[in-house]
Amino acid sequence: MEKEKFEYSREGEKSSLTIDAGKLVQEFNSLSYEDIQGKKKIIEKLFGSVGDDVSIEHNFHCDLGFNIHVGNRFYAGYNFTVLDVAEVRIGDNCLIAPNVGIYTAAHYISPPEERYKTGYGIPITIGNNVWIGGHSVILPGVTIGDNSIIAAGSVVNKDVTKNTIVAGNPAKKIKDITSKL
Repeated sequence: MEKEKFEYSREGEKSSLTIDAGKLVQEFNSLSYEDIQGKKKIIEKLFGSVGDDVSIEHNFHCDLGFNIHVGNRFYAGYNFTVLDVAEVRIGDNCLIAPNVGIYTAAHYISPPEERYKTGYGIPITIGNNVWIGGHSVILPGVTIGDNSIIAAGSVVNKDVTKNTIVAGNPAKKIKDITSKL
């Protein structure tokens, strides 16, 4: 997969994009709990694309926003963080529990002076009907197949095939999903 290099800076074009996203995120997180329409308008303005019936709880954070694409019937619990320096595509009917992090950003392993505020992003793709348990982390470049479950506390550093349950750090296949549980 092609690495999409980025430079982190509070100056220049990238800075204005990050600041614009930060302002929208701050506005989103300061809305009253019951202001569903206000939240929806901000998410539609912030994200690259948004399906129908999308709900994200308070304390949401992201880098840029426009690299995030979510399908229909998407839910994310409290403290959802997306480092979206590369695209994050999430399908329909996905549930994300509280305290989940989706991180497209990575840093080079070169000497410290070369990795300071530099790095790259690799896109993440999450299929349809995926459930990600609380406190899980999805790392750069991962693809999660349709109908899969990521158990709570998992660190996903490799692709997950469709119809699979994975758990652990690093996440490993626990079982195939062959019928309704």
